Amino acid sequence: MDKEYEVSKPIYMQIAEKIFRRIIRQEIKPGDKLPSVREMAIQAGVNPNTIQRTYMEMERMGIVETKRGQGTFVVERQEIVDELMQTMQKEIIGQFVKNMMELGLGKKEIVKSLEEYLERGEDK
Repeated sequence: MDKEYEVSKPIYMQIAEKIFRRIIRQEIKPGDKLPSVREMAIQAGVNPNTIQRTYMEMERMGIVETKRGQGTFVVERQEIVDELMQTMQKEIIGQFVKNMMELGLGKKEIVKSLEEYLERGEDK
């Protein structure tokens, strides 16, 4: 796991987002067990309390469930993964559009520049 974190967002949420991306990409599948709090803390280079908070927040969101004595597992419901994908897409697109508008670009200019960018293959 990447150990560099942004100062603008809580670390536990940044770790959760990294896990969400892995779930969306099917690197972690519904029903899979997540690493223990201690293991994840070592991987992420953070205090175990931060991971505990990450897992608690993910459980509150309905993404994972903790089974006493067994660990934390991704819920076995594909619709949760689909919702997660849609939510993250909206957040990423929203931030992108906001940044572009702050540069003074309008909708047509944003679409045109995005199309040009993708056509050039700069997304690789």
